[in-house]
Parts: sequence; C-alpha cells; structure tokens
Amino acid sequence: MSGGFPSHDRGRVETIRELVAGGERSFSFEFFPPKDDEGERTLWKAIRELEPFQPTFVSVTYGAGGSTRDRTVRVTEGIAADTTLTPVGHLTCVGQSCDALRSVIGAYAAAGVRNVLALRGDPPGGPTATWERHPEGLDHAVDLVQLVRSLGDFSVGVAAFPEKHPEAVDLEADARVLAAKAEAGAQFAVTQFFFRADDYFSLVARAEALGCDIPIIPGIMPITNLRQIQRFAELSGAEVPAEIVEHISAFGDDKTAVRSAGIELATKLCDELLGGGAPGLHFYTLNRSKATREIFTNLQVRA
Repeated sequence: MSGGFPSHDRGRVETIRELVAGGERSFSFEFFPPKDDEGERTLWKAIRELEPFQPTFVSVTYGAGGSTRDRTVRVTEGIAADTTLTPVGHLTCVGQSCDALRSVIGAYAAAGVRNVLALRGDPPGGPTATWERHPEGLDHAVDLVQLVRSLGDFSVGVAAFPEKHPEAVDLEADARVLAAKAEAGAQFAVTQFFFRADDYFSLVARAEALGCDIPIIPGIMPITNLRQIQRFAELSGAEVPAEIVEHISAFGDDKTAVRSAGIELATKLCDELLGGGAPGLHFYTLNRSKATREIFTNLQVRA
C-alpha cells in the first residue's frame, strides 16, 4: 500500500480474520505488560506454559491511561521473534500524537506483527472520566482503524462491549459505533469481559442487524478473586451480576473454594458461548496460565 510500511521478510502472516474463518474455533490469550523484571519473568512463564495450546493469537495490552507503551511494544516484538505464537499488537489513542502512533505501527510492522487491536483507550482517570484528545492525536477508535489500515496490510481488530461502553447512551448507539468501526476497515472484534452469555448474543444480534458481520470474539475473565474482579468491573464499566456475587461470596475466605467456583462458572459460560455459535474465546489471563489451562481441560472433557 502506497505510503505504508513494507512487509516483513519472515513470510506472510495470516490475519486474525483468516485464522478465525478457517473453520476451527479461535482461542486466544491476553497479557498485560509487566512493571518490573520479576513481572516480566512471570509473564514469560505464562506465555511458555500456554504456547503448547497453540492459540489463534495472543495480545499484550497497554497499561492504564496508555502507559507502558514501550514495554508493550517490546514484549509483543519478543513474542513475534521468539515464539511460535501469532501476536496482536495493542494500540490506543490515549496520550499519543499521530506521529507517535505511526511510530508504534512501524515498530510492529518491522517485527512482523501484522495484526493490531485499535482502541481509543480509557483516559487516565478511568473509563468514566472525561475523554481528552491529545492535541495532535485522534478522538475515536474508528479514526485509529483508518490510520492503521492506511499504513499497510494490517488486519485490525477493535473492542466490543456486551454491556455497552460506559459513554454510550444506550445499547443501540454502542452497536452503531461497532458497525462504524467495521465499515472503517476493522476485521474482527474482541469483547470486554462479561458474565452472562445472553449479553454477548444480544450484542451479536444488534451488530448483525446493522450489517456488521465481523467475527466478535467473547472475552473471558475467570473469577479467582472476587474483590479483584469487582474492581476490574468497576474500572471497565462492566457488571458482576448479583447472583454471581452471592454464589461466590458464600465461600467466604476459602480461597481454594472461591477459585474452584469461579473456574466452574467460567467453564459454564464458555460452554454456553461455544454452544450458541461464538467463533471462539479470548481469555484475560492476568499473566498467569493456571486458571486458563484448567478451563481448557474442563472444556475438552465436556466436548
């Protein structure tokens, strides 16, 4: 593409859309960038433990408010160079000029990363804080999708929200935003984590009604620590349903029982999603592999 970045010489990398459309269900894992060397060792341990499962792709997020950009890019480059995994590079508008965004996209391209997740991102104060565009940056994810697509042969993914984005006036408006991102060139979507299968299937139905037919991959976060998940939900605008809070709370301070119940609930949700036709599952791993591996084992036993 004129004006874009040259293709990497490691050979053509399949796009996520192609991988998901290959007929088999997609299974993918998301990590967050470590803050220090110890955290990086934990991250790479999880990556190596999950690599044998041959996920469709893995991704590494930006930190809160767009922080940790350089570490995110470095880890993503390492995955591309040193593993058999297909990495998806994260990219957000938060605190970045268009020149800075082009620089990150160029770094991904140079490392052979051809799949990018384009997000507006949350402001430093969290998803409910007032959004402020960088003076030389972009305002919306749809603008970022267009920028990435203009710079090369990238497969671009976007976020989707089964319970709607905190800034959306209603579910229909939120679905229209997703459809606009697809119209701009997005080829797949990954959802925020959620706990009711009906919320996911309703999102898919709303998108399809608008002619948006990109694969929407449901995001899964197993509950291994209730307070932690409630905090994540509060920060993201998601909801931990009252019936789940009641169920998990019944185990009190028994961490083993809480964890077991959380994995069972996640396994049940995955069963419902796959049984209803979801194209795959995207696991928010929190940089640890054990819970994800246990859910995989459960799903294989029930298959």
